Amino acid sequence: MKDTAVMGRLRGYRLSGLRGDGLGALTAWALIVPECVAYAQIAGVPPQNAFYAAPVALLVYALLGRSNFLVVGATSAASVLSASAIAGVGSPADAVGLSAAVAVVSGAVLVAAGLARLGFVTNFLAEPALVGFLFGMALTIIVRQLSKLTGADGGDGDFFERLRALLRHVPDWSLATLAVGLTALGVLLLLERFLPRLPAALLVLVLGLAVSAGAGLEKHGVEVVGKIPSAVPVPRLPGIPAADWLALAGGALGVALVVFAEAYSIAGRFAREHGQEVDADREMIAVGAANVAVGLVRGFVVSGSASRSAAAVGAGGRTPMVSLIAAALILLTGAFLTPLFTDLPEAVLGAIVIVAVRGFLRVGELRRYARLDRSSLWVALTALLGVLLFDLLPGLLLAVALSLVLFIAAASRRHVAVLGRLPGSGARDGRPGDGRVLLYGDTDMHADAEPVPGVLVVRPDGSLFFGNISRVRLAVRDQVRAADPPPHTVVLDLGDSYHLGVPVLDTLDELRDELHRHGVALCLAHVRARAATDLARHPLATRLGRHALHPTVDDAVRAATGVPQEGSRPPATPTRNSDETPPS
Repeated sequence: MKDTAVMGRLRGYRLSGLRGDGLGALTAWALIVPECVAYAQIAGVPPQNAFYAAPVALLVYALLGRSNFLVVGATSAASVLSASAIAGVGSPADAVGLSAAVAVVSGAVLVAAGLARLGFVTNFLAEPALVGFLFGMALTIIVRQLSKLTGADGGDGDFFERLRALLRHVPDWSLATLAVGLTALGVLLLLERFLPRLPAALLVLVLGLAVSAGAGLEKHGVEVVGKIPSAVPVPRLPGIPAADWLALAGGALGVALVVFAEAYSIAGRFAREHGQEVDADREMIAVGAANVAVGLVRGFVVSGSASRSAAAVGAGGRTPMVSLIAAALILLTGAFLTPLFTDLPEAVLGAIVIVAVRGFLRVGELRRYARLDRSSLWVALTALLGVLLFDLLPGLLLAVALSLVLFIAAASRRHVAVLGRLPGSGARDGRPGDGRVLLYGDTDMHADAEPVPGVLVVRPDGSLFFGNISRVRLAVRDQVRAADPPPHTVVLDLGDSYHLGVPVLDTLDELRDELHRHGVALCLAHVRARAATDLARHPLATRLGRHALHPTVDDAVRAATGVPQEGSRPPATPTRNSDETPPS
């Protein structure tokens, strides 16, 4: 199926797919109901606000999104980031309005970014930094939920402060609460291990309700959720002061980044598995619109859910109809079934959350980094510790900064290859010199590539920009000094640079001047069309002269060695000749 508009897909919907989509929707509903109640508590809002958010998010994404398989809603990452964003803003009594405002602001940021076609920004969030951030986030969530499993005060502060508080209050742990929490945790893990197709979270929730009501667990000191009002989403503004909107803006930007990165990575993974593609800009708009809509019904931040999406696909769901049916089921649950959650033990919710986030504890991935790429390991560990020591949003900013540092560092380390003639590439019927273009290859990779006496041919393996041009200049200078015999001409292959900024051109001018002082000429080959336009506006073009610009390396070498070429082309042609694409 091609990636067409969702409304068009729904208009052409075939009833033969209703069975699979219906089962997928039931499966998603079975996961959403218990998890959204738990995630509401992580976000610091009443459980009914989760029922406001869930159906609206599903409906809006189904209408605007391009993924057939993504199920959106409250997630552990989105919930804990929302809680972090509102921490220290307003009072606890304002948590509902503040959480809704974070959803509106982060959603509006995503919609604006999507309209501006900025979906590519997630490519700059390096995977090791994201792995470390999510690992730290999962540990932070787990230590917060341990207070529910033990019935003791978990304290405040960062991960280590909360852990110390729990250990200090070991004498205050409730044995009854601990028994309920550990039992729920064990049953969840056993069901996932031996009966993975069953909705383990829903089964444990129902079992916890039955045991709690039958045994009167609240009387034994086990804290329960309490009465949840009927929850039907109704439009309502967050209702917070203007100063609070401004105070939330910075945190909402971080929330927006993680929410989209999480949703897009999940949508992309399922699309690739089914031979489809998703558009990053369109997904950014859809996820952003879902968050804006959720915030306007007093919900909290939503994102894509890997567990629910996978469960729905495994049950047979294949179209956005899964989200529409699940939205209807959750509306019915919120309107008529919320009283059933009154006796639900908090320890059961804590166990559900812990099991849901354990997938972020990617120890195997850290081991793989340790074995294959130590720099990636240090990046992941730095992001992890940043989250544990400074909380989630500062940890997120650290992960983003590390990603940018990785990108700049990688881009700045451009290898400068020395090129040589590949034997036989310019011959026809064994006769060289008949006008055919010679091919040039990296002498480090092609042992038979022959350097041209008196001409040093070099190629930066990547685009030139302000962050790497100085290193490239020094590398070329070092190659000139090491060449034997000394060259009289340097040919610089710029085929990988589609744009030449002023810092690049200034540095190339410095290189030309430095080489000239040592009696070495500089020639440029493969100057692309846009790069040629940039060059024409800079004094370097006049100082080089047209005789120093060549369409191919072969043309530049022939000009430098005084060897004519039959049917030679004008020297200022800036495009690459397809006959001379040098091997790597």
